[in-house]
Amino acid sequence: MQEILSAIILGIVQGLTEFLPVSSSGHLELAKFILGEDAMPSESLMMTVVLHFGTALSTLYVFRKEIVTIIRKFFSKGESEEKSFVWKIIVSMIPAAIIGVFFEKQIEQLFTQNILLVCGMLLLTGLLLLIAGRATDTGKTVTYSNAFKVGIAQAIAITPGISRSGATISTSVLLGIDRYKAAEFSFLMVVPLIFGKMAKDLLEGDFSANNINMMPLLAGFIAAFLTGVFACLWMIKLVRKAQLKYFAWYCFIVGITGVIYALSR
Repeated sequence: MQEILSAIILGIVQGLTEFLPVSSSGHLELAKFILGEDAMPSESLMMTVVLHFGTALSTLYVFRKEIVTIIRKFFSKGESEEKSFVWKIIVSMIPAAIIGVFFEKQIEQLFTQNILLVCGMLLLTGLLLLIAGRATDTGKTVTYSNAFKVGIAQAIAITPGISRSGATISTSVLLGIDRYKAAEFSFLMVVPLIFGKMAKDLLEGDFSANNINMMPLLAGFIAAFLTGVFACLWMIKLVRKAQLKYFAWYCFIVGITGVIYALSR
């Protein structure tokens, strides 16, 4: 029962923080630190894959109509805005793909429940959100140049504690991109990377352990999917209303509290 409860908590944390600009990786590290996770490596990796699968599916569900239109137009003849959108998504993936391929071991060393690093990056995320919240919305669309710049922000956000959605949406807003387009692009640009990372983990990971309990995995998946749908829809509304400052203060509070907690242990 304890394993299922922990899985649900991790699923909720993943589902909420994947879309809300407060860093899903940072909060998962904090949650694991507080919960004292001592799962076997195979179980921990499997849980990570399942939670990310849940949030990826929640993105596909929320933008299902847009995705169907994009796929249909992409394979049709002639040029279209949807085809251009797909190529911009691909361009945005380049920085993160390069970092993931060539600096994988260095990245893994960051995910060792280094609470001071996580909280420091949360403070940086809060500052970025505060600045972006005051930016003027010029209503521009995403260009190839902007797609690459937002992709760089996504690559930097691999660091635990820096919010991926916060970094990409804030960068888009600071570039003057329409707020809804910024949120849509931010959420869809990460889906191919999530599935790519999942495929890599499944191919390279050791899932041969016979004592992996499926119930916590299912509970975590359901929690991540449901909360992911809620957080995605909520975040779209918040971005449109330029209310990022509230998450900035949240990041400041969690970051400062985490630093004090870590130093006091």
